[in-house]
Amino acid sequence: MNSSMTDQNDVSAEVLENTRFIQDVRDQVATVVVGQDEVVERLLISLFTGGHILLQGVPGLAKTLLVSVLSKSIELDFSRIQFTIDLLPSDILGSQILDQKSNEFVTRTGPIFTNLLLADEINRAAPKVQGALLEAMQERKVTIGNETLSLPAPFLVIATQNPVEQAGTFELPEAQLDRFMLCHRLNYPEPSEEREVLKRNMALGIRKEDRGAVVNTEFDVMQHKPVGSSEDLVRCMQAVNDIHVSDTFLEHVIEVINRTRNHPNIELGCSPRGGIALIKASRARALINGRNYVIPEDLFVLAEDVILHRIRLNYEALADGLTGQAVLQDMLRDLGATPSQISQEA
Repeated sequence: MNSSMTDQNDVSAEVLENTRFIQDVRDQVATVVVGQDEVVERLLISLFTGGHILLQGVPGLAKTLLVSVLSKSIELDFSRIQFTIDLLPSDILGSQILDQKSNEFVTRTGPIFTNLLLADEINRAAPKVQGALLEAMQERKVTIGNETLSLPAPFLVIATQNPVEQAGTFELPEAQLDRFMLCHRLNYPEPSEEREVLKRNMALGIRKEDRGAVVNTEFDVMQHKPVGSSEDLVRCMQAVNDIHVSDTFLEHVIEVINRTRNHPNIELGCSPRGGIALIKASRARALINGRNYVIPEDLFVLAEDVILHRIRLNYEALADGLTGQAVLQDMLRDLGATPSQISQEA
């Protein structure tokens, strides 16, 4: 009896600690980034599950700022790479250089050796550079010359992509897209949120530097004091693995994944990695929402981010003007999703 009560108290204390940590991170992000609650949730899901995320959105939606403040909130190392057409794999992974003193080759690691890697405009890099990320994203290790090095833990790639501008870009191959657990599409802020963004920006002011002054940006007012430690992150990652997944939920996941493979309008359906990602993401969302079990809403809300970038419509469907989003939404409605649980922007 006493042992059981102690176990319940320990569980309750752990849940409270996780809830506090998650809320503190969200509050810290909110001091710099207005709105974007959905994006913050997706980033936390990726962080708690170790799954990489692709953010699609036009420039100026605070993607870089969001990742930067997230890394500082949990005391993680953060690197940003601006992908360009002339980027080389060694610029990301590192290389071996000759030490003139010892006359031996020395390995110099690249910016990929970090916890959070922001791959800005990843589709601007040549295919050989995109391919250099595959081993790192899947196996968490990098081969430089004859040496194989493990990446830090945690390691998360947060890539951005401009869905509008196509000049000078290379479409990401299916093999690489499949390695992103989530692909989230950012929208413009609501008028009330944009009003707050403008008000905050007007109040930033300037700072004196040397004999002149510099106009402050949101990066300058960012708090550098973390609200959580790596221990908090590890505890949340463990809690995600303890989230209960019922047999019924598992069957729903199998059903939606198989529908993408047998749908008459879809040429390329989801791989098994899609089903794995859907369960992992649903568990993390349950934790973020204070539950120790998943519910159908988790599946429906996350389906677009998990599935849409993994499917390809056939020629006939494209000729009829259909979109992957519209086809996926029809499948989710057949499974019982309500309008509030799926996007209405088909």
